[in-house]
Amino acid sequence: MTLLETTDALAAFCQDAKNEPYIAVDTEFIRDKTYYSRLCLVQIATENQAVAVDTLAPGMNLEPLYDLMADTDVLKVFHAARQDVEIFFHLSGCIPAPLFDTQVAAMVCGFGDSVGFESIVAKLVGERVDKSQRFTDWSRRPLRRKQIDYALADVIHLRPVYEKIAALLHENEREGWVEEEMAVITDPGSYEVDLMESWRRLKFRNAKPRFLAILQELAAWREKEARSRDVPRNHVLRDDVLVELASLAPQTEQELDHGRGFPRKQAGTSLGRAVLAAVAKGKARDPKDCPQPPAKHHLPPGLKPVVELLKVLLKTKSEAHGVAQKLIANSADLEMIAADDQADVPALHGWRRELFGEDALALKRGELALTAGKNQVALVKLS
Repeated sequence: MTLLETTDALAAFCQDAKNEPYIAVDTEFIRDKTYYSRLCLVQIATENQAVAVDTLAPGMNLEPLYDLMADTDVLKVFHAARQDVEIFFHLSGCIPAPLFDTQVAAMVCGFGDSVGFESIVAKLVGERVDKSQRFTDWSRRPLRRKQIDYALADVIHLRPVYEKIAALLHENEREGWVEEEMAVITDPGSYEVDLMESWRRLKFRNAKPRFLAILQELAAWREKEARSRDVPRNHVLRDDVLVELASLAPQTEQELDHGRGFPRKQAGTSLGRAVLAAVAKGKARDPKDCPQPPAKHHLPPGLKPVVELLKVLLKTKSEAHGVAQKLIANSADLEMIAADDQADVPALHGWRRELFGEDALALKRGELALTAGKNQVALVKLS
């Protein structure tokens, strides 16, 4: 078990790791005071070695690590990979590939929805994961031996977890299912935030297009400002303040200063001028270019019982095939399927359609029935 604190040591390790068929990878980071996650430590386990890379060590150049992450001959194994992948994408512009996420694979193999690492290690490896350092500050130096051992334990356990779950996938002929999910995780579009779409994360009740146009401009400005300053969005302005400003639509410093949420005596500063400019831009928007309120999905009369039947079918299929329900479909998907045979939802594509979607459509068309008996639900095909 080694802590790598120099670029030369990192380069030497990465060169050796390129001869491995796969490596187990994990990261430690903090994000409470920044827009982007601050990478503090990277743990990697090969067949014979486990190392922790001190990404904050003076003079450390992470290019050898980025090259390893981009090496298509080496499989990178993560658990719950999305945040780790986002960090590497932001820092290097590249996504680790090829990639395998043991959390997704566990869901495919019936270990439940979003199964935690501690649980899957216990079930597959029979080991207990130490979580005593879960809330440690990984940015503080020097790192203690206990912290390093804790961080390395995850990737050490991750190797046997991967091997056992890969064997299960092969046995069940479900490798292709996981590959479909990995295509989403390794898509750069999954991590690129459109400034003009950032308003959709906010909670509001007003659905007037002009209000939405102003809110869109304010949210886009805040997103850009938070990125440039590398601070959390709410350190620029809180969500509720943005919604209030969009509603009040202040045009002058005096009007801005009278808002309840806007910081006092800031109307005449660069912050106030930027807010007024965003509001003015939203107010000047051509009515045809104003955003439309998010569509409220209402089920046509009579379809709620159909949705309930689809939920029973989903649970039945999930248990029968050992696949987490969450991975197959959610409630919104079921409502869309109930309303439209051509609904563009994951459950009607790929392996999900084969496993669930076809029978879901048959059930709503009256070509399939559900019956209960012998403490289980059975499917009956109707002529």
